[in-house]
This record gives sequence, structure tokens and C-alpha cells, in this order.
Amino acid sequence: MANNNDELTNHVGHSYGRYVLVWMGLLTLTAITVAVAGVNLGDVTIAMAIIIASIKSYLVITEFMHLNTESRTFKVFIGVALFFIIITLVLLFSDYSKMQGLIK
Repeated sequence: MANNNDELTNHVGHSYGRYVLVWMGLLTLTAITVAVAGVNLGDVTIAMAIIIASIKSYLVITEFMHLNTESRTFKVFIGVALFFIIITLVLLFSDYSKMQGLIK
């Protein structure tokens, strides 16, 4: 039991104030997403939603999932995964926009 307590005390502490600030940021970004969805901005609406969702996921991953305290190897794996997700989205939207041009 004493060994478990030593491991807990060596863990990096996180303050509640930081969590509250991140939570407030997430609430603000959610309100912005809802506001942007209600306004017709054309093709920019989807881009804004993706950008805001990316910022929100970054906040959740770094603060609530503690990615900022993980090892460099794990961060590289996350970076590679994000790279391939971005490539997939770029290819998807470029194909979609090409198909929209053919239909009109």
C-alpha cells in the first residue's frame, strides 16, 4: 500500500483552476460552433466547424487526457495519426468539391 502512495505523490499534479479554464474554453468554443452553424456562411461554415472542433480536441487531449505529460514516442504516434487524418480529410473534401462541380 505504501508503494502505491509513493507513485501517487510522484505523479504530476494538476490544478482545478486549469481544468475550470479549459472547461470554460470548451463551453465558449461550443457556443461559437452553434452560432456559426446558425449563420449561412457558405463553404466557410464547414471549415470553421472543423477548425473549432480541432481546437476543442486539442484542449481535451492535452489537458484531460494528459498528453502534455506523456513521453515523446507517444506524442510522435499521435502526430502521425493526425497527419493521416488530415490527409484523408483533404482528399475527401477535394473529391467532394470536384464532384459538386460536375453535378452543377
